Amino acid sequence: MANNLRRIWETDPEAAPKARQFSDDFVGRFRSGRLVGKQPESLNEWRVTTGDPTTAARVAELLGGVAEEWDTDKEDNLEVLTDSVSVAIIIENSSKIDASMKLFGMSGLVHHCDGVEYLSPDEDKGQKCGCPAAFQDRKDRAKSGRGPKPSVDIQFKLADAPELGIFRFNSGSWELVKILHTIIADVDGIGGADEAGKGGKAVRATLSIERVEYTTKAGRDVKYNKPVVKVTGLAAEAAADLPKAA
Repeated sequence: MANNLRRIWETDPEAAPKARQFSDDFVGRFRSGRLVGKQPESLNEWRVTTGDPTTAARVAELLGGVAEEWDTDKEDNLEVLTDSVSVAIIIENSSKIDASMKLFGMSGLVHHCDGVEYLSPDEDKGQKCGCPAAFQDRKDRAKSGRGPKPSVDIQFKLADAPELGIFRFNSGSWELVKILHTIIADVDGIGGADEAGKGGKAVRATLSIERVEYTTKAGRDVKYNKPVVKVTGLAAEAAADLPKAA
């Protein structure tokens, strides 16, 4: 049976029901993993969570999968295990990309810094955080559970359905944080932002899950997934290339 819901509002789009936003203004989240019991599982295709049935249905239509409820006490109680490794997105400007270092404990966030100074709470903001200077030492401390790890946040719209609103992707990938400056430079460069990262136009990009496999010199097989962001051009130009409706 065809889904004709969108045609009902075609002649009066302003009256159409709007996708429900989260309390933090995000309509949904892209995730590259999930918990199975208490064990984390890395996924080869994107998982999208949202609290809005219309958004979940549209994501399933675009990226494959089925919208289902999942066990959570958060607002995004619907999930779509998509069939898509990559998705076309629109990033408004480089201010929609952020990174910091976070460590969570039983009571929530217990350490939040930029690698040099605390970012929160307010009473500690600006004070030295005590993290090691060397990148590898920071990784080792995080692996032992005694130090923070990266928290990369990217806000974007779906290129094929920008009307749905803003989605969010958060990653703790050390590989992503190492090359994040190049992604920001691409967003600013292609978008035409000034030296302060302001005034740029929205860009089109791809958000993908890339499989990495290799064998170490010691003969150990290593396999993991990493998120990849590739800026492909101006969003306005991409939209102009789309075929016009008859």
